[in-house]
Amino acid sequence: MADFADFYDAELALYNAQFRTAAAVERSDRVLDIGCGAGQTTRDAARAASTGHAHGVDVSATMLAIARRRSDEEGLANSTFEEADAQTCPFAPAKFDLCISRFGIMLFCDPPAAFANIAQALRPGGRFAFLVWQGLDRNEWATAIQGAVDPESIGAAGKAFSLGEVLRTSELLEAAGFKAIAFSEINEPVFYGPDVETALATIQTFENVAQALARPGASADIQARLRQMLEAHKTHHGIQFDSRAWMITGRR
Repeated sequence: MADFADFYDAELALYNAQFRTAAAVERSDRVLDIGCGAGQTTRDAARAASTGHAHGVDVSATMLAIARRRSDEEGLANSTFEEADAQTCPFAPAKFDLCISRFGIMLFCDPPAAFANIAQALRPGGRFAFLVWQGLDRNEWATAIQGAVDPESIGAAGKAFSLGEVLRTSELLEAAGFKAIAFSEINEPVFYGPDVETALATIQTFENVAQALARPGASADIQARLRQMLEAHKTHHGIQFDSRAWMITGRR
């Protein structure tokens, strides 16, 4: 799992600098990080909030174990982590100055309830910075992989793209009590490994790919299509795919 955590951080490396800039963590901020995973964004926030605090929340105990270990190794005493679903977690009202999330808020079962819960955890005037994927058709990494796995289902968008529509997402956030909502487009390549073999090994762990490979008699054909697709995405910087996201900012 540590390898997957490293893969995820490397995949999003070109997004991370822009995310830190948009979050603009201040020295005394109390920061809530939703869907923190292995904690890179929480640790970044803790370093910036040197007299404040950063609290990461995620549903994966395995990823949180990595987050805690890495935070301890870096001596970040002002960072904490909690295994919880941000949709239902009983955050203390107005506890945080800033809420951040790097692709961690698209999978809620009940988005209105989740965003209302997050909003009440922010103090009045508190800020938020959320990175979310735009639509499926604007993210080559998703269409290319799914096209190789099952060409017949290429148009089936999953929850990862549930906040890609500006009007719908704006209405959702406004209903939760957020204001001054702004969307900025970010267009960066995502990195899937230095070579085809590394990328293939990682992609085979994705749920949709693993399920497809488990079907009787399907593995060889899917493996061949995946390898061909990855070969087509080789660059001087490794295996890369075009991607587009929204950087959403605003206030409570």
